[in-house]
Amino acid sequence: MLEVKDEGIILKKTNFEFENESVLNPTCVQIGDITHMFYRAVKKGNFSSIGYCELKDNQVLRRLEHPVLFPEFEYEKHGIEDPRISQIDGTYYLFYTAYDGESARIAYAESSDLINFEKKGLISPSFSYDEAEDIFRDSGLQERYFLFESYYKEKHGKEVLLWEKDAFLLPKKIGNQFALFHRILPGIQIIYFSDFKELTDDYWRDYLKKLGSHIVLDPRNWFEIRNIGGGCPPIETPEGWLLLYHAVEDTSSGKVYHAAAALLDLKNPQKVIGRLPYPLFSPDAPWEKNGVVSNVVFPTGAIVQNGRVTVYYGAADQVIAAKSFDLNELLVEIRKNNI
Repeated sequence: MLEVKDEGIILKKTNFEFENESVLNPTCVQIGDITHMFYRAVKKGNFSSIGYCELKDNQVLRRLEHPVLFPEFEYEKHGIEDPRISQIDGTYYLFYTAYDGESARIAYAESSDLINFEKKGLISPSFSYDEAEDIFRDSGLQERYFLFESYYKEKHGKEVLLWEKDAFLLPKKIGNQFALFHRILPGIQIIYFSDFKELTDDYWRDYLKKLGSHIVLDPRNWFEIRNIGGGCPPIETPEGWLLLYHAVEDTSSGKVYHAAAALLDLKNPQKVIGRLPYPLFSPDAPWEKNGVVSNVVFPTGAIVQNGRVTVYYGAADQVIAAKSFDLNELLVEIRKNNI
Protein backbone atom coordinates (compact mmCIF):
# COMPACT_ATOMS: atom_id res chain seq x y z
CA MET A 1 0.00 0.00 0.00
CA LEU A 2 1.09 3.56 -0.70
CA GLU A 3 2.50 5.44 2.30
CA VAL A 4 0.69 8.75 2.82
CA LYS A 5 2.12 11.15 5.39
CA ASP A 6 -0.18 13.35 7.45
CA GLU A 7 1.11 16.94 7.40
CA GLY A 8 -1.57 18.15 9.80
CA ILE A 9 -3.69 21.29 9.83
CA ILE A 10 -2.32 24.12 7.67
CA LEU A 11 -4.93 26.86 8.05
CA LYS A 12 -7.76 27.64 10.46
CA LYS A 13 -10.43 30.32 10.53
CA THR A 14 -9.66 33.73 12.01
CA ASN A 15 -11.70 36.53 13.56
CA PHE A 16 -11.75 38.41 10.27
CA GLU A 17 -15.40 38.76 9.28
CA PHE A 18 -15.01 37.09 5.86
CA GLU A 19 -13.59 33.86 7.36
CA ASN A 20 -15.01 33.67 10.89
CA GLU A 21 -16.95 30.47 10.19
CA SER A 22 -14.45 28.20 8.42
CA VAL A 23 -11.72 27.91 5.77
CA LEU A 24 -11.58 25.02 3.33
CA ASN A 25 -11.00 23.69 -0.20
CA PRO A 26 -7.88 25.56 -1.35
CA THR A 27 -6.17 25.74 -4.73
CA CYS A 28 -2.42 26.30 -5.08
CA VAL A 29 0.28 27.66 -7.35
CA GLN A 30 3.94 26.88 -6.66
CA ILE A 31 6.49 29.54 -7.67
CA GLY A 32 10.01 28.80 -6.49
CA ASP A 33 9.74 27.74 -2.87
CA ILE A 34 6.55 29.72 -2.23
CA THR A 35 3.10 28.15 -2.36
CA HIS A 36 0.40 30.66 -3.27
CA MET A 37 -2.86 29.41 -1.78
CA PHE A 38 -6.34 30.64 -2.67
CA TYR A 39 -9.00 29.18 -0.41
CA ARG A 40 -12.69 29.25 0.31
CA ALA A 41 -13.43 31.47 3.29
CA VAL A 42 -16.84 31.27 4.95
CA LYS A 43 -18.42 33.89 7.18
CA LYS A 44 -21.44 33.58 9.44
CA GLY A 45 -24.58 32.76 7.46
CA ASN A 46 -22.65 30.50 5.06
CA PHE A 47 -21.50 33.23 2.67
CA SER A 48 -18.23 32.40 0.93
CA SER A 49 -15.42 34.40 -0.65
CA ILE A 50 -11.84 33.62 -1.69
CA GLY A 51 -8.98 34.25 0.73
CA TYR A 52 -5.24 34.20 0.06
CA CYS A 53 -2.06 33.22 1.87
CA GLU A 54 1.55 32.31 1.11
CA LEU A 55 3.21 29.19 2.45
CA LYS A 56 6.76 27.94 2.67
CA ASP A 57 7.33 24.40 3.93
CA ASN A 58 3.66 24.42 4.99
CA GLN A 59 4.20 27.42 7.27
CA VAL A 60 2.18 30.59 6.67
CA LEU A 61 4.40 33.50 5.62
CA ARG A 62 1.68 35.99 4.74
CA ARG A 63 -2.09 36.04 4.90
CA LEU A 64 -4.41 38.73 3.61
CA GLU A 65 -6.93 40.23 6.01
CA HIS A 66 -9.50 40.59 3.24
CA PRO A 67 -10.76 38.37 0.41
CA VAL A 68 -9.25 38.59 -3.06
CA LEU A 69 -12.58 37.66 -4.68
CA PHE A 70 -15.99 38.19 -3.13
CA PRO A 71 -19.65 38.17 -4.24
CA GLU A 72 -20.53 41.12 -6.44
CA PHE A 73 -23.16 39.90 -8.87
CA GLU A 74 -26.59 38.34 -8.57
CA TYR A 75 -25.42 34.93 -9.80
CA GLU A 76 -22.88 34.69 -6.95
CA LYS A 77 -24.70 36.64 -4.24
CA HIS A 78 -24.62 33.77 -1.74
CA GLY A 79 -21.01 32.84 -2.28
CA ILE A 80 -17.89 32.30 -4.34
CA GLU A 81 -16.82 28.76 -3.50
CA ASP A 82 -14.12 26.12 -4.04
CA PRO A 83 -11.54 27.81 -6.31
CA ARG A 84 -9.33 25.88 -8.75
CA ILE A 85 -6.47 27.55 -10.60
CA SER A 86 -4.42 26.63 -13.69
CA GLN A 87 -1.84 28.57 -15.68
CA ILE A 88 -1.80 28.41 -19.48
CA ASP A 89 0.32 30.63 -21.75
CA GLY A 90 1.06 33.14 -19.00
CA THR A 91 -2.54 33.54 -17.82
CA TYR A 92 -3.93 32.18 -14.57
CA TYR A 93 -7.49 30.89 -14.87
CA LEU A 94 -9.28 30.66 -11.53
CA PHE A 95 -12.57 28.77 -11.65
CA TYR A 96 -15.08 28.85 -8.82
CA THR A 97 -18.59 27.79 -7.95
CA ALA A 98 -20.98 30.73 -8.12
CA TYR A 99 -23.87 30.17 -5.72
CA ASP A 100 -26.92 32.41 -5.72
CA GLY A 101 -28.70 30.63 -2.87
CA GLU A 102 -30.59 28.32 -5.19
CA SER A 103 -28.33 27.17 -8.02
CA ALA A 104 -24.61 26.38 -8.22
CA ARG A 105 -22.86 27.20 -11.49
CA ILE A 106 -19.35 27.62 -12.88
CA ALA A 107 -17.71 31.04 -13.21
CA TYR A 108 -14.12 32.11 -13.65
CA ALA A 109 -11.63 34.97 -13.35
CA GLU A 110 -8.29 35.68 -15.03
CA SER A 111 -5.02 37.10 -13.75
CA SER A 112 -1.51 37.62 -15.08
CA ASP A 113 0.12 38.23 -11.70
CA LEU A 114 -1.91 36.36 -9.03
CA ILE A 115 -2.75 39.76 -7.54
CA ASN A 116 -5.27 41.39 -9.85
CA PHE A 117 -8.15 39.19 -11.00
CA GLU A 118 -10.76 40.09 -13.59
CA LYS A 119 -14.05 38.25 -13.34
CA LYS A 120 -15.22 36.85 -16.66
CA GLY A 121 -18.65 35.65 -15.58
CA LEU A 122 -20.57 32.42 -15.85
CA ILE A 123 -19.85 29.67 -18.34
CA SER A 124 -22.50 27.18 -17.18
CA PRO A 125 -25.64 26.72 -19.25
CA SER A 126 -28.80 28.49 -18.12
CA PHE A 127 -30.91 25.34 -18.22
CA SER A 128 -33.12 24.09 -15.45
CA TYR A 129 -32.16 20.66 -14.16
CA ASP A 130 -35.44 19.42 -15.59
CA GLU A 131 -34.64 20.72 -19.08
CA ALA A 132 -31.02 19.55 -18.95
CA GLU A 133 -32.03 16.02 -18.03
CA ASP A 134 -34.48 15.93 -20.92
CA ILE A 135 -31.59 16.87 -23.22
CA PHE A 136 -29.12 14.24 -22.00
CA ARG A 137 -31.63 11.48 -21.30
CA ASP A 138 -30.75 9.49 -24.43
CA SER A 139 -26.98 10.07 -24.37
CA GLY A 140 -25.93 6.69 -23.01
CA LEU A 141 -25.55 7.49 -19.31
CA GLN A 142 -25.71 5.35 -16.21
CA GLU A 143 -29.12 5.29 -14.57
CA ARG A 144 -27.84 7.16 -11.52
CA TYR A 145 -27.47 10.34 -13.61
CA PHE A 146 -31.23 10.65 -13.51
CA LEU A 147 -31.56 10.40 -9.73
CA PHE A 148 -30.11 13.82 -8.98
CA GLU A 149 -32.78 15.91 -10.73
CA SER A 150 -35.42 15.05 -8.13
CA TYR A 151 -32.85 15.44 -5.33
CA TYR A 152 -31.99 19.03 -6.29
CA LYS A 153 -35.54 20.02 -7.15
CA GLU A 154 -36.68 18.86 -3.72
CA LYS A 155 -33.76 20.58 -1.98
CA HIS A 156 -33.63 23.86 -3.92
CA GLY A 157 -36.95 24.19 -5.74
CA LYS A 158 -38.42 23.23 -9.08
CA GLU A 159 -36.61 25.99 -10.97
CA VAL A 160 -33.13 24.98 -9.82
CA LEU A 161 -30.59 25.15 -12.65
CA LEU A 162 -28.31 22.32 -13.68
CA TRP A 163 -26.00 21.88 -10.69
CA GLU A 164 -22.38 22.41 -11.77
CA LYS A 165 -19.23 22.29 -9.63
CA ASP A 166 -15.59 21.18 -9.52
CA ALA A 167 -14.42 22.85 -12.73
CA PHE A 168 -10.79 23.42 -13.73
CA LEU A 169 -8.60 23.55 -16.82
CA LEU A 170 -6.00 21.03 -17.79
CA PRO A 171 -2.76 23.06 -17.44
CA LYS A 172 -1.93 22.52 -21.11
CA LYS A 173 -3.95 22.84 -24.30
CA ILE A 174 -4.81 19.71 -26.26
CA GLY A 175 -4.62 20.31 -30.00
CA ASN A 176 -4.77 24.08 -29.46
CA GLN A 177 -7.93 23.73 -27.40
CA PHE A 178 -8.68 24.26 -23.73
CA ALA A 179 -9.68 21.09 -21.88
CA LEU A 180 -12.11 21.83 -19.07
CA PHE A 181 -13.05 19.25 -16.47
CA HIS A 182 -16.42 19.69 -14.77
CA ARG A 183 -18.99 17.68 -12.89
CA ILE A 184 -22.56 16.83 -13.70
CA LEU A 185 -23.45 14.36 -10.98
CA PRO A 186 -22.47 11.68 -10.43
CA GLY A 187 -19.38 11.67 -12.72
CA ILE A 188 -16.55 13.78 -14.10
CA GLN A 189 -16.78 15.05 -17.69
CA ILE A 190 -14.57 17.07 -20.05
CA ILE A 191 -15.22 19.67 -22.74
CA TYR A 192 -12.90 21.11 -25.38
CA PHE A 193 -13.09 24.61 -26.86
CA SER A 194 -10.84 27.19 -28.49
CA ASP A 195 -12.35 30.33 -26.97
CA PHE A 196 -14.51 30.92 -23.92
CA LYS A 197 -16.94 32.83 -26.13
CA GLU A 198 -17.94 29.47 -27.61
CA LEU A 199 -19.56 28.38 -24.34
CA THR A 200 -23.07 29.53 -25.17
CA ASP A 201 -26.32 27.79 -24.30
CA ASP A 202 -26.39 26.40 -27.85
CA TYR A 203 -22.93 24.90 -27.31
CA TRP A 204 -24.04 23.32 -24.05
CA ARG A 205 -27.25 22.00 -25.58
CA ASP A 206 -25.30 20.15 -28.27
CA TYR A 207 -22.81 18.95 -25.67
CA LEU A 208 -25.49 17.59 -23.33
CA LYS A 209 -27.09 15.65 -26.15
CA LYS A 210 -23.88 13.59 -26.22
CA LEU A 211 -22.99 13.80 -22.52
CA GLY A 212 -22.36 10.07 -22.28
CA SER A 213 -19.46 10.37 -24.73
CA HIS A 214 -17.75 13.11 -22.69
CA ILE A 215 -17.31 11.22 -19.43
CA VAL A 216 -13.82 10.88 -17.98
CA LEU A 217 -14.75 8.92 -14.86
CA ASP A 218 -17.96 7.56 -13.40
CA PRO A 219 -18.37 6.07 -9.92
CA ARG A 220 -17.09 2.51 -9.86
CA ASN A 221 -15.33 1.51 -6.66
CA TRP A 222 -16.97 0.81 -3.28
CA PHE A 223 -15.79 4.11 -1.75
CA GLU A 224 -17.24 6.26 -4.56
CA ILE A 225 -20.60 4.62 -5.03
CA ARG A 226 -22.65 7.81 -4.55
CA ASN A 227 -20.67 10.20 -6.75
CA ILE A 228 -17.25 11.57 -7.61
CA GLY A 229 -15.98 15.02 -8.52
CA GLY A 230 -12.83 16.67 -9.79
CA GLY A 231 -10.32 17.70 -7.13
CA CYS A 232 -6.92 19.18 -8.00
CA PRO A 233 -6.09 20.39 -11.50
CA PRO A 234 -4.21 17.47 -13.11
CA ILE A 235 -0.48 17.07 -12.52
CA GLU A 236 1.61 16.29 -15.61
CA THR A 237 3.95 13.30 -15.21
CA PRO A 238 5.89 11.24 -17.77
CA GLU A 239 3.32 8.48 -17.25
CA GLY A 240 0.25 10.63 -17.81
CA TRP A 241 -1.92 13.25 -16.14
CA LEU A 242 -2.38 12.50 -12.44
CA LEU A 243 -5.94 13.33 -11.45
CA LEU A 244 -6.68 13.57 -7.73
CA TYR A 245 -10.42 13.67 -7.09
CA HIS A 246 -12.97 13.24 -4.32
CA ALA A 247 -15.19 10.21 -3.96
CA VAL A 248 -18.35 9.96 -1.90
CA GLU A 249 -19.45 6.79 -0.17
CA ASP A 250 -22.99 6.33 1.12
CA THR A 251 -23.02 4.63 4.53
CA SER A 252 -25.67 3.86 7.13
CA SER A 253 -24.41 6.81 9.18
CA GLY A 254 -24.22 9.27 6.28
CA LYS A 255 -21.88 10.31 3.50
CA VAL A 256 -18.11 9.82 3.74
CA TYR A 257 -15.79 11.80 1.45
CA HIS A 258 -12.52 10.15 0.37
CA ALA A 259 -9.57 11.28 -1.73
CA ALA A 260 -8.95 9.20 -4.86
CA ALA A 261 -6.52 9.03 -7.78
CA ALA A 262 -6.47 8.14 -11.49
CA LEU A 263 -4.00 8.45 -14.35
CA LEU A 264 -5.06 9.92 -17.70
CA ASP A 265 -3.40 9.79 -21.11
CA LEU A 266 -1.20 12.80 -21.88
CA LYS A 267 -2.55 13.32 -25.40
CA ASN A 268 -6.13 12.26 -24.70
CA PRO A 269 -7.06 13.01 -21.07
CA GLN A 270 -10.42 11.35 -21.56
CA LYS A 271 -8.56 8.04 -21.83
CA VAL A 272 -8.05 6.52 -18.39
CA ILE A 273 -4.79 4.59 -18.03
CA GLY A 274 -5.29 3.41 -14.46
CA ARG A 275 -7.29 4.04 -11.34
CA LEU A 276 -6.45 3.46 -7.69
CA PRO A 277 -8.88 0.77 -6.42
CA TYR A 278 -8.78 2.05 -2.85
CA PRO A 279 -8.90 5.58 -1.37
CA LEU A 280 -5.75 7.65 -1.50
CA PHE A 281 -6.76 8.75 2.00
CA SER A 282 -9.95 8.88 4.05
CA PRO A 283 -11.27 10.75 7.10
CA ASP A 284 -9.31 9.51 10.08
CA ALA A 285 -7.99 12.40 12.17
CA PRO A 286 -10.34 14.24 14.56
CA TRP A 287 -10.32 17.35 12.35
CA GLU A 288 -11.46 15.20 9.40
CA LYS A 289 -14.12 13.22 11.21
CA ASN A 290 -15.79 16.08 13.11
CA GLY A 291 -16.60 19.57 11.89
CA VAL A 292 -19.11 21.64 9.97
CA VAL A 293 -19.68 18.58 7.76
CA SER A 294 -18.21 15.47 9.35
CA ASN A 295 -16.26 12.71 7.62
CA VAL A 296 -14.90 14.84 4.79
CA VAL A 297 -11.51 15.01 3.08
CA PHE A 298 -11.86 17.12 -0.07
CA PRO A 299 -8.65 17.45 -2.12
CA THR A 300 -8.51 20.59 -4.25
CA GLY A 301 -4.88 21.77 -4.44
CA ALA A 302 -1.54 20.03 -4.98
CA ILE A 303 2.11 20.89 -5.54
CA VAL A 304 5.11 18.73 -6.49
CA GLN A 305 8.55 19.28 -4.97
CA ASN A 306 11.54 16.95 -5.17
CA GLY A 307 9.41 14.07 -6.39
CA ARG A 308 6.92 14.42 -3.58
CA VAL A 309 3.28 15.53 -3.88
CA THR A 310 1.66 17.62 -1.17
CA VAL A 311 -2.13 17.64 -1.35
CA TYR A 312 -4.09 20.42 0.35
CA TYR A 313 -7.67 19.65 1.22
CA GLY A 314 -10.71 20.78 3.12
CA ALA A 315 -11.16 18.75 6.31
CA ALA A 316 -14.72 18.41 7.62
CA ASP A 317 -15.54 21.71 5.83
CA GLN A 318 -13.82 23.49 8.71
CA VAL A 319 -10.02 23.67 8.28
CA ILE A 320 -7.38 23.20 5.59
CA ALA A 321 -5.01 20.28 6.07
CA ALA A 322 -2.36 18.51 3.99
CA LYS A 323 -1.05 15.04 3.16
CA SER A 324 2.07 14.10 1.20
CA PHE A 325 3.34 11.05 -0.66
CA ASP A 326 5.98 9.95 -3.14
CA LEU A 327 4.82 10.62 -6.70
CA ASN A 328 6.49 7.57 -8.24
CA GLU A 329 5.07 5.27 -5.57
CA LEU A 330 1.57 6.44 -6.42
CA LEU A 331 2.15 6.02 -10.15
CA VAL A 332 3.35 2.46 -9.58
CA GLU A 333 0.22 1.68 -7.55
CA ILE A 334 -2.04 3.13 -10.24
CA ARG A 335 -0.26 1.27 -13.04
CA LYS A 336 -0.93 -1.98 -11.19
CA ASN A 337 -4.59 -1.26 -11.89
CA ASN A 338 -4.63 -0.48 -15.60
CA ILE A 339 -8.07 0.05 -17.07
